[in-house]
Amino acid sequence: MIAVGVLLAYAAFVVAMIVAGRRGVARDVMRFIPDCVALVRDLLRDPRVPRRHKRLLGLLVGYLALPFDIVPDFIPVAGQLDDALMVALALRVVLRGSSELVREHWRGPESSLAVVLRFAGAYS
Repeated sequence: MIAVGVLLAYAAFVVAMIVAGRRGVARDVMRFIPDCVALVRDLLRDPRVPRRHKRLLGLLVGYLALPFDIVPDFIPVAGQLDDALMVALALRVVLRGSSELVREHWRGPESSLAVVLRFAGAYS
């Protein structure tokens, strides 16, 4: 139920960007989450990524998939912030040892990659 709400809010934001005449930005926003999912999937499959980083990414995917969190998702803002914090911490660890691999596997635009790198504390 929460995932449906998040997807609807995400879709509403993309539609608002299109209506506002910012199709390029809307396209980048629309692709951001799928690009992040593809990045994690590709990193998990890459034999050059250290096993400890793969375990951490696997734990992250499991944590995000669980219906319960440290802060429940039904609590507005705070419920999503703990997920974002977990993503940032995991990416920070992975980027320390594999930043070039992250750049190699990123499928989206450079501007989105810069957001991911800043979010994880690794500046492009």
